[in-house]
Amino acid sequence: MANTTIQARTKVGARQKKKADYNAISPLWNTLFNILIGLFAFSCVFPFLFVIIISLTDEQTLVLEGFNLFPSKFSFAAYEYIANSGKSLLTSFGVTVVITVVGTVLCLVLVTTYAYAVSRKGFEFRGFFSFLAFFTMLFSGGMVPGYIVMTQFLHLQNTLWSLILPLSLSAFSIIVMRTFFQTTIPDEIIESAKIDGAGDILTFIRIVLPVSLPGIATIGLFASLGYWNDWFNALLYYNNPERIPPLQFMLMQIEKNMDFLSKNAHNIGSYDAIANLPTETVRMAMVVLATLPIVMAYPFFQRYFVQGLTVGSVKG
Repeated sequence: MANTTIQARTKVGARQKKKADYNAISPLWNTLFNILIGLFAFSCVFPFLFVIIISLTDEQTLVLEGFNLFPSKFSFAAYEYIANSGKSLLTSFGVTVVITVVGTVLCLVLVTTYAYAVSRKGFEFRGFFSFLAFFTMLFSGGMVPGYIVMTQFLHLQNTLWSLILPLSLSAFSIIVMRTFFQTTIPDEIIESAKIDGAGDILTFIRIVLPVSLPGIATIGLFASLGYWNDWFNALLYYNNPERIPPLQFMLMQIEKNMDFLSKNAHNIGSYDAIANLPTETVRMAMVVLATLPIVMAYPFFQRYFVQGLTVGSVKG
């Protein structure tokens, strides 16, 4: 009995000593981890801050001093050059906003309904449609068939739908949402809703969607980024100069025009004015204008984005 008591006291003492040692080391490790995470976060944000600084640098100062965190002279000439495009730039920004909002909503509707159907065990053809979505991730028809379908069969050239439909259904998003539904929505909840008299559509709207906000926000963020950064579809389907293209394509056109003027300055009048065009700073200003709206919107989706990734990755 005495030996047992001594052993118990020894174990308690060792446990207390181990806990005391952990408490003594823990603040140090917490400080080190916080420093490392802070440095990593700063390394992610720093390039964008550096781009903003360059876009606000005077072009001649940039040529003489190079890329500098603390330039000797600041200037808004790059943004003024872009703003001289007139109302077309503002209209192009509005076109991009419309495409992003409508396309994201359409993508969420198509992806969530498709993924929910193939995630339910009671759906007879879920294996076929899951394979169909996965197959398109490996093999696609290519650019030429897509162009023929969009222009010859659907006759959507030079319309906003030609920029919305190609990105409206993503096989990757379907796989992610299917996994999210399988790991988040128990079959018992669906069965209890059916017992209460709810149909499939009512169950999906009233029960499934409210608890699927993390996954929906994740897919919505992916779709928004895709639509906002898309310029290739405008290059394919927009050939009418009277139609205002989206922002990314408009910025690309401004950059091409500026490069053309710079390279052919000798053959054009007003050589000094053309030679002083803010070429490098305009490129950085374009990056800021194209990225800043998404950067500002991301914090609102961050919490749902992290939850969606972690929950959706539990089960493959």
